[in-house]
Amino acid sequence: MTSVQNPVRRKLLQGEAAFGVMAFEFFTPGLAPTLAAAGAEFVLLDMEHSGLGIEGVKDQCAYARAAGIVPMVRLPAPQPALAPPLLDAGALGIMMPLVESAAQARDLVAACRYRPQGRRGLAFSLAHDGYGGGDPAAKMAAANEAVLTIALVESAAGVAQAAEIAAVPGLDMLWLGHFDLSDSLGIPGAFGDPRYRASAEALRQAAQAAGKPLGWVGGDGAQAAAALAAGFRGICIGHEVVVLREALASAFAMARRPGAGREAPGLP
Repeated sequence: MTSVQNPVRRKLLQGEAAFGVMAFEFFTPGLAPTLAAAGAEFVLLDMEHSGLGIEGVKDQCAYARAAGIVPMVRLPAPQPALAPPLLDAGALGIMMPLVESAAQARDLVAACRYRPQGRRGLAFSLAHDGYGGGDPAAKMAAANEAVLTIALVESAAGVAQAAEIAAVPGLDMLWLGHFDLSDSLGIPGAFGDPRYRASAEALRQAAQAAGKPLGWVGGDGAQAAAALAAGFRGICIGHEVVVLREALASAFAMARRPGAGREAPGLP
């Protein structure tokens, strides 16, 4: 049996960038192959706002692995105990929302890793290890090296504890939750407000000081490029509904614009 691997975690911990898509809605067999064909390195499956359940997660993890991209999951709540079943279903990364303390981050790490790094329960020959046989100790060590642990910091309270959260051993990554952070500051969506900018910068500095990569979701490629230039390394483009809607809106606007056409295959 080939040991499970996570090239996205490896890249991030080596200081490189990785790009993916957050998925909220279109959980079909074609999602992961389509994202892979477009150049995504991972898919982040949302359970917090989408209604996606564990059976859907298991399907999407299988499709993602088969397509050669890394499946990760955002938990529906800041409850680390929700993570192990998703890992057993094949997820290779776990994002926990609303992390506001180092204690929460430690609990997340413990839930996601086998002993001695954590306390994840043991079950083998399942989706997470490709249904194969092999030495349990070797599987545990490989999984501990593969699973990416992400703390989503999205409140003023979380930013206030960002240095402590970032310092937790085994926590791989921090993620800026920009909408909820602005809301917690009483300025929802006001990303140019000095209060938001100061909070986001404090989180960036905490991640940088701890040597941990920082993640973010941008609306399009230009925003993703700006995030990369600002030091973010785990970057999602859109969620898939926004990407499809904006692409179609642009295409329909062009189709309706006089004189915008060009030669098209199949037309007389």
